[in-house]
Amino acid sequence: MTTRADPRLDLSCETSGLQPRPPGTFEVLAQAPGSPARAGRLWTAHGPIDTPCFMPVGTYGAVKGLDADDLREVGAQIILGNSYHLGHRPGAARVAALGGLHRMMAWDRPILTDSGGFQVFSLRGLQKIDDAGVSYQTHFDGSRHRMTPESVLATQAALGSDICMILDHCPPADAEPALIRAAVDRSTRWAEEAARRRGEILQPGQLCFGIVQGGTNVALRREHLKALADLPFEGLALGGLSVGEPIPEMHATMAAIGPEMPQDRPRYVMGIGTPHDLLAAVSSGIDMFDCVMPTRHARNGQLFTFSGRLNIRQARFRDDDAPIDPACRCRCCARYSRAYLRHLHEQNEPLYGRLATIHNLYFYQQWVGALRRALRSGRFEALRGEFSSIISTVYAEGAGAEGDVDAAAAAAVAAPEPA
Repeated sequence: MTTRADPRLDLSCETSGLQPRPPGTFEVLAQAPGSPARAGRLWTAHGPIDTPCFMPVGTYGAVKGLDADDLREVGAQIILGNSYHLGHRPGAARVAALGGLHRMMAWDRPILTDSGGFQVFSLRGLQKIDDAGVSYQTHFDGSRHRMTPESVLATQAALGSDICMILDHCPPADAEPALIRAAVDRSTRWAEEAARRRGEILQPGQLCFGIVQGGTNVALRREHLKALADLPFEGLALGGLSVGEPIPEMHATMAAIGPEMPQDRPRYVMGIGTPHDLLAAVSSGIDMFDCVMPTRHARNGQLFTFSGRLNIRQARFRDDDAPIDPACRCRCCARYSRAYLRHLHEQNEPLYGRLATIHNLYFYQQWVGALRRALRSGRFEALRGEFSSIISTVYAEGAGAEGDVDAAAAAAVAAPEPA
């Protein structure tokens, strides 16, 4: 019988013994035989990121309810901010005057910022798109602004982000083919402009990622990838997924395009997703991903385990003295019961949100960490075979919340990560 190690034994990605490399250096450390799945390391001005990597979302410069120490404790290597929101409130110039986003939030690890284009394109009726950019009114005070390929880079330069995303046009999932085609062409022009101007706008050491659009049209995705692949970006992302398209189509798009993205640069899928989505992404050769799901679901009473989600609002947890997951080593599970968490949630106590978010982010980091360790130890296919049925069943689209944690499943993951 194979001896299995609890995935919680080692969430660390500490790299203190490594010689620093220039920002933008990307190393492929392991590749699963016969699979696009891989483990790597991306170097930034604030240190390395071991991949595959999940990035918690801190839209306004904070992951809701957590401070920098909490984020380190749950194993976060990098966090994501949004330059649309930060650029308006408190303002990019104010953040720069306060020493940049890292200093302002006391976070000494890497930060990736989105351009904010997705948020602006979501302001239906408040924006007007043209080939040079987009004019819009903010959702909070109606003030008028202009967003261009240059302006989003300037905002991120002021914030001091380690990884800056370019402006792209992300149409809705139900857009007509002609609109998706136009969005791809417009995104290509904006990418070319960003590539041309980045050297004079971004600070030394700031990395810049391009974004591939095309919906779930694989041929169009390939065309856009080809147009962007030779531009001087340190990484490429797949945008416009998880915006309402059927989940099988999203996974099929990742599986088709992920392996064709440049081998020598990090690959990022924006805005996904469930633990099942992350397994599909890693299996497609994707290195980085982010999503609000673990934090938003935590605040709404949904807690992640290897047997599915617990809905802490259910009355059956009122007298339950067990932790969320008896095998979990997060601070929440080490100290507090389901009954206490249900009480906190029922009373709208802010402590609930913090504890639940700590647990959910810990779960996400341990799941991605298990995939990373399996890749580096040559056990990825075995792990995927062992866990794909569990993860795909309990975290498939529309899967309901579970009530009891399967401790055996929680412990049955790969051996510790090689040094």
